[in-house]
Amino acid sequence: MAAQDEEELFDLLDDGGRPLGVRKARRLVHRDGDWHRSVHVWVLLERGPDGLEPDGGRSAAEPWVLFQQRSPDKDTWPGALEVAVSGHYRAGEDLAGALREAEEEIGLPLSPRDVVRLGTRRSQDDHAPGIVDRELQDVLLATTRRALAELRPDPREVTALLSLPLGAALRLVRGEAPRASGLARRPPDAAGAVKVEPRDVRLDEFVVARDGYFERALDTIRRRLAGEAPAPWLLG
Repeated sequence: MAAQDEEELFDLLDDGGRPLGVRKARRLVHRDGDWHRSVHVWVLLERGPDGLEPDGGRSAAEPWVLFQQRSPDKDTWPGALEVAVSGHYRAGEDLAGALREAEEEIGLPLSPRDVVRLGTRRSQDDHAPGIVDRELQDVLLATTRRALAELRPDPREVTALLSLPLGAALRLVRGEAPRASGLARRPPDAAGAVKVEPRDVRLDEFVVARDGYFERALDTIRRRLAGEAPAPWLLG
Protein backbone atom coordinates (compact mmCIF):
# COMPACT_ATOMS: atom_id res chain seq x y z
CA MET A 1 0.00 0.00 0.00
CA ALA A 2 1.21 3.52 -0.81
CA ALA A 3 2.55 5.65 2.02
CA GLN A 4 0.18 8.46 1.02
CA ASP A 5 -3.17 8.92 -0.75
CA GLU A 6 -2.46 10.97 -3.86
CA GLU A 7 -6.17 11.75 -4.34
CA GLU A 8 -6.68 13.07 -0.80
CA LEU A 9 -8.27 16.53 -0.99
CA PHE A 10 -6.65 19.61 0.57
CA ASP A 11 -8.04 23.12 1.10
CA LEU A 12 -5.93 25.70 -0.72
CA LEU A 13 -4.59 28.89 0.89
CA ASP A 14 -3.10 32.10 -0.42
CA ASP A 15 0.48 32.96 0.52
CA GLY A 16 -0.78 34.71 3.66
CA GLY A 17 -2.59 31.61 4.90
CA ARG A 18 -6.12 32.74 4.01
CA PRO A 19 -8.50 30.05 2.66
CA LEU A 20 -9.27 30.31 -1.04
CA GLY A 21 -12.42 28.18 -0.94
CA VAL A 22 -10.87 25.70 -3.36
CA ARG A 23 -10.16 21.98 -2.84
CA LYS A 24 -7.61 20.01 -4.80
CA ALA A 25 -6.06 16.52 -4.82
CA ARG A 26 -2.74 16.06 -3.06
CA ARG A 27 -0.86 15.10 -6.22
CA LEU A 28 -2.02 18.27 -7.97
CA VAL A 29 -1.31 20.47 -4.96
CA HIS A 30 2.28 19.21 -4.84
CA ARG A 31 2.63 19.44 -8.61
CA ASP A 32 1.43 23.04 -8.74
CA GLY A 33 2.98 24.31 -5.52
CA ASP A 34 -0.27 25.41 -3.88
CA TRP A 35 -0.20 26.56 -0.26
CA HIS A 36 -2.01 24.19 2.14
CA ARG A 37 -2.13 23.42 5.87
CA SER A 38 -0.24 20.76 7.75
CA VAL A 39 0.36 19.84 11.37
CA HIS A 40 3.64 19.03 13.13
CA VAL A 41 3.48 17.55 16.63
CA TRP A 42 6.65 17.40 18.67
CA VAL A 43 6.35 14.71 21.34
CA LEU A 44 8.15 14.54 24.67
CA LEU A 45 8.49 11.18 26.40
CA GLU A 46 8.32 11.75 30.14
CA ARG A 47 9.41 8.20 30.82
CA GLY A 48 13.05 7.78 29.85
CA PRO A 49 14.54 4.30 29.50
CA ASP A 50 15.27 2.83 32.93
CA GLY A 51 18.91 2.59 33.82
CA LEU A 52 20.19 4.23 30.65
CA GLU A 53 22.52 7.22 30.87
CA PRO A 54 23.06 8.31 27.26
CA ASP A 55 25.16 11.12 25.92
CA GLY A 56 28.13 11.14 28.25
CA GLY A 57 26.32 10.13 31.43
CA ARG A 58 23.47 12.65 31.40
CA SER A 59 20.55 11.62 33.56
CA ALA A 60 17.94 9.33 32.06
CA ALA A 61 15.37 11.51 33.91
CA GLU A 62 15.85 14.21 31.26
CA PRO A 63 12.87 14.37 28.88
CA TRP A 64 13.38 12.55 25.63
CA VAL A 65 12.22 13.91 22.28
CA LEU A 66 10.54 11.59 19.82
CA PHE A 67 11.28 11.54 16.09
CA GLN A 68 10.00 9.34 13.31
CA GLN A 69 11.87 7.81 10.40
CA ARG A 70 9.78 8.23 7.29
CA SER A 71 8.86 5.28 5.12
CA PRO A 72 11.09 4.72 2.07
CA ASP A 73 7.88 4.93 0.01
CA LYS A 74 7.11 8.54 0.96
CA ASP A 75 7.01 10.99 -1.95
CA THR A 76 9.08 13.56 -0.04
CA TRP A 77 12.11 12.87 2.17
CA PRO A 78 11.84 9.06 2.04
CA GLY A 79 13.73 7.38 4.89
CA ALA A 80 14.64 10.65 6.62
CA LEU A 81 14.19 11.43 10.31
CA GLU A 82 11.77 14.19 11.25
CA VAL A 83 9.23 15.45 13.80
CA ALA A 84 7.33 12.70 15.64
CA VAL A 85 4.07 13.47 13.83
CA SER A 86 3.64 15.33 10.56
CA GLY A 87 0.67 15.31 8.26
CA HIS A 88 -1.80 17.34 6.28
CA TYR A 89 -5.18 18.77 7.10
CA ARG A 90 -7.72 17.05 4.91
CA ALA A 91 -10.26 19.30 3.21
CA GLY A 92 -12.72 20.62 5.78
CA GLU A 93 -10.74 19.44 8.82
CA ASP A 94 -10.09 21.47 11.95
CA LEU A 95 -7.25 20.82 14.40
CA ALA A 96 -9.16 18.05 16.18
CA GLY A 97 -9.47 16.23 12.88
CA ALA A 98 -5.88 16.78 11.80
CA LEU A 99 -4.59 15.35 15.08
CA ARG A 100 -5.79 11.93 13.85
CA GLU A 101 -2.33 11.84 12.26
CA ALA A 102 -0.78 11.18 15.69
CA GLU A 103 -2.76 7.98 16.18
CA GLU A 104 -2.43 6.93 12.53
CA GLU A 105 1.34 7.42 12.38
CA ILE A 106 2.61 6.45 15.84
CA GLY A 107 -0.37 5.10 17.78
CA LEU A 108 -0.71 8.11 20.10
CA PRO A 109 -4.28 9.45 20.37
CA LEU A 110 -4.33 13.23 20.83
CA SER A 111 -7.00 15.90 21.08
CA PRO A 112 -6.57 19.71 21.03
CA ARG A 113 -6.46 19.77 24.84
CA ASP A 114 -3.39 17.50 24.77
CA VAL A 115 -1.23 19.93 22.77
CA VAL A 116 0.21 23.42 23.14
CA ARG A 117 1.20 25.65 20.26
CA LEU A 118 4.89 26.34 19.76
CA GLY A 119 4.48 28.38 16.60
CA THR A 120 3.66 28.47 12.93
CA ARG A 121 6.04 27.74 10.09
CA ARG A 122 5.83 28.68 6.42
CA SER A 123 7.72 25.95 4.60
CA GLN A 124 8.63 25.78 0.92
CA ASP A 125 10.35 22.64 -0.34
CA ASP A 126 11.17 21.72 -3.92
CA HIS A 127 13.97 19.19 -3.35
CA ALA A 128 12.03 16.26 -4.89
CA PRO A 129 11.67 16.24 -8.70
CA GLY A 130 8.18 17.24 -9.79
CA ILE A 131 7.08 18.28 -6.28
CA VAL A 132 6.75 21.81 -4.91
CA ASP A 133 5.50 21.49 -1.33
CA ARG A 134 4.30 24.78 0.20
CA GLU A 135 2.88 24.30 3.68
CA LEU A 136 1.60 26.46 6.50
CA GLN A 137 2.53 24.22 9.44
CA ASP A 138 0.88 24.34 12.85
CA VAL A 139 3.75 23.42 15.20
CA LEU A 140 2.52 21.83 18.42
CA LEU A 141 3.90 20.04 21.47
CA ALA A 142 2.48 16.99 23.26
CA THR A 143 3.80 15.15 26.30
CA THR A 144 3.10 11.50 26.99
CA ARG A 145 3.70 9.04 29.80
CA ARG A 146 3.86 6.23 27.28
CA ALA A 147 7.23 4.56 26.89
CA LEU A 148 8.90 4.23 23.50
CA ALA A 149 8.08 0.51 23.29
CA GLU A 150 4.39 1.22 23.94
CA LEU A 151 3.93 3.37 20.84
CA ARG A 152 2.63 1.75 17.66
CA PRO A 153 4.14 3.19 14.46
CA ASP A 154 2.32 2.38 11.23
CA PRO A 155 4.88 0.53 9.05
CA ARG A 156 3.24 1.92 5.90
CA GLU A 157 4.29 5.42 6.94
CA VAL A 158 6.96 5.07 9.61
CA THR A 159 10.03 2.83 9.42
CA ALA A 160 11.15 3.44 13.02
CA LEU A 161 10.75 5.74 16.01
CA LEU A 162 13.80 7.43 17.50
CA SER A 163 14.05 9.04 20.93
CA LEU A 164 16.84 11.42 21.91
CA PRO A 165 17.53 13.25 25.18
CA LEU A 166 16.43 16.86 24.73
CA GLY A 167 19.90 18.26 25.41
CA ALA A 168 21.56 15.90 22.95
CA ALA A 169 19.01 16.75 20.27
CA LEU A 170 19.64 20.47 20.75
CA ARG A 171 23.41 20.08 20.53
CA LEU A 172 23.02 18.04 17.35
CA VAL A 173 20.83 20.55 15.51
CA ARG A 174 23.05 23.44 16.65
CA GLY A 175 26.09 21.74 15.16
CA GLU A 176 27.73 21.40 18.57
CA ALA A 177 28.03 17.61 18.30
CA PRO A 178 28.60 15.35 15.27
CA ARG A 179 26.07 12.78 16.47
CA ALA A 180 23.55 12.04 19.20
CA SER A 181 22.90 8.79 21.03
CA GLY A 182 19.38 7.57 21.61
CA LEU A 183 17.05 4.63 21.23
CA ALA A 184 15.22 3.36 18.16
CA ARG A 185 12.03 1.31 18.08
CA ARG A 186 10.97 -0.55 14.97
CA PRO A 187 7.47 -1.84 14.16
CA PRO A 188 6.77 -5.37 15.43
CA ASP A 189 8.25 -8.22 13.42
CA ALA A 190 6.20 -11.08 11.95
CA ALA A 191 5.98 -12.68 15.38
CA GLY A 192 4.76 -9.45 16.97
CA ALA A 193 7.99 -8.78 18.89
CA VAL A 194 9.01 -5.17 19.50
CA LYS A 195 12.71 -4.33 19.48
CA VAL A 196 14.19 -1.21 21.08
CA GLU A 197 17.92 -0.74 20.61
CA PRO A 198 20.59 1.98 20.93
CA ARG A 199 21.11 4.14 17.86
CA ASP A 200 23.49 6.96 17.03
CA VAL A 201 22.31 9.53 14.48
CA ARG A 202 23.85 12.40 12.52
CA LEU A 203 22.16 15.62 11.48
CA ASP A 204 22.33 14.64 7.80
CA GLU A 205 19.92 11.78 8.53
CA PHE A 206 17.13 14.30 9.20
CA VAL A 207 14.85 16.20 6.85
CA VAL A 208 16.80 19.30 5.81
CA ALA A 209 15.57 22.47 7.56
CA ARG A 210 17.69 25.42 6.47
CA ASP A 211 15.45 27.90 8.28
CA GLY A 212 16.58 26.81 11.74
CA TYR A 213 13.26 25.12 12.43
CA PHE A 214 14.58 22.23 14.51
CA GLU A 215 16.61 24.49 16.75
CA ARG A 216 13.72 26.96 17.18
CA ALA A 217 11.27 24.22 18.16
CA LEU A 218 13.64 22.36 20.49
CA ASP A 219 14.78 25.56 22.20
CA THR A 220 11.16 26.59 22.75
CA ILE A 221 10.51 23.20 24.34
CA ARG A 222 13.57 23.66 26.57
CA ARG A 223 12.35 27.08 27.66
CA ARG A 224 8.88 25.77 28.47
CA LEU A 225 10.37 23.01 30.60
CA ALA A 226 12.42 25.65 32.43
CA GLY A 227 9.21 27.40 33.46
CA GLU A 228 9.13 30.12 30.81
CA ALA A 229 6.07 30.91 28.72
CA PRO A 230 7.45 31.83 25.29
CA ALA A 231 4.96 33.36 22.87
CA PRO A 232 4.11 31.33 19.75
CA TRP A 233 6.43 32.28 16.89
CA LEU A 234 6.12 32.63 13.13
CA LEU A 235 8.98 31.18 11.12
CA GLY A 236 9.34 31.85 7.40
